[in-house]
Amino acid sequence: MHSERPQHAMREQYHPLGVVGVISAFNFPSAVWAWNSMLALICGDSCLWKPSSKTPLTAIAMTKVAARVLEPEGWGALIGLVVGRGSEVGEILLHDKRVPLISATGSCSMGKHVYESLASRYGRAILELGGNNAVVIMDDADLEMAFRSTLFGAVGTAGQRCTSTRRILIHKSVKDEFVAKLVDAYGKVSIGNPLAEGTLMGPLIDQGGVDDVLRSIELVKEAGGKILCGGEQVHPEGCEGGFYMTPCIAEVQNEWQVVQDETFGPLLYIIEIDDLDDAIAKHNDVPQGLSSCIFTMNMRNAERFVSAAGSDCGIANVNLGTSGAEIGGAFGGEKETGGGRESGSDSWKVYMRRQTNTINWGSELPLAQGVSFDLD
Repeated sequence: MHSERPQHAMREQYHPLGVVGVISAFNFPSAVWAWNSMLALICGDSCLWKPSSKTPLTAIAMTKVAARVLEPEGWGALIGLVVGRGSEVGEILLHDKRVPLISATGSCSMGKHVYESLASRYGRAILELGGNNAVVIMDDADLEMAFRSTLFGAVGTAGQRCTSTRRILIHKSVKDEFVAKLVDAYGKVSIGNPLAEGTLMGPLIDQGGVDDVLRSIELVKEAGGKILCGGEQVHPEGCEGGFYMTPCIAEVQNEWQVVQDETFGPLLYIIEIDDLDDAIAKHNDVPQGLSSCIFTMNMRNAERFVSAAGSDCGIANVNLGTSGAEIGGAFGGEKETGGGRESGSDSWKVYMRRQTNTINWGSELPLAQGVSFDLD
């Protein structure tokens, strides 16, 4: 770019940051590492991966795949793997000043600890944390589209995606019809081995995951909510050792603490709305802000939802569900979701350090802003 000083030029450039640490969660045991590490490598960084201690074998397998490509070219050291519990291996990674950037995926409480640890040493963070994602269904919505998107968003992956649908904010005029259809569909969801043909819902990660959902269901009941279907632990034939449960739908109030806290599993909340104002107010009145969507055939409703006066999430869709984001778009959220962005757009800049250069190619030495500093 041009300089204000004659015979000077200015430019900005980006340099590799160094070692990028990736802390991934169990639910996407390879994808989170892949889209972080590949960006890091493109930017000239190396990557050190600390996977979830619940899914180490996937991480070992993926690292071996990467090594087959990199090692013959002499670049095998660019990809590293450390396996262990977060309280041990993770803590070392967080406090090592040789790792200037850490991308961490997990719960809001985990992310807060990561952020505070990095801040204490002026490290950088990309945080992808809790979601509590909502679908807004207006009275003019295509209910069939909304139904299909909601079913996948809430039941797919047993509700264990960060973008899984947690809340349905539905207009009172279409609520009964929609909920009845959804409850009927929940009763038909095939549960079992996810590798078997026709299975729609597989297991939760472990018994702790099942217990978390069951605990939230009890809290809903204590608060006065109504369980419309599901919510029991089951043992499908051939999967007796797994951690399965029936997906649950509950009618609740948005302000209840159990609703404000994300439950990571197949528990879907139904919340009635009066109009778009009510929908946006309830939608935004949770601590998290990852993914959101609205189903409406009204252009004004749609545009308002994705405007500054609408959804406060990092992702806001129209006539498309909360789950299943594409890699081409910047992925991340706001508020307690962490504010980081992975993939898409200009997210690569986070993996680099920025430098401004001014080059004097003349024979004079003028100062900026017309400043004079002469001894004579």
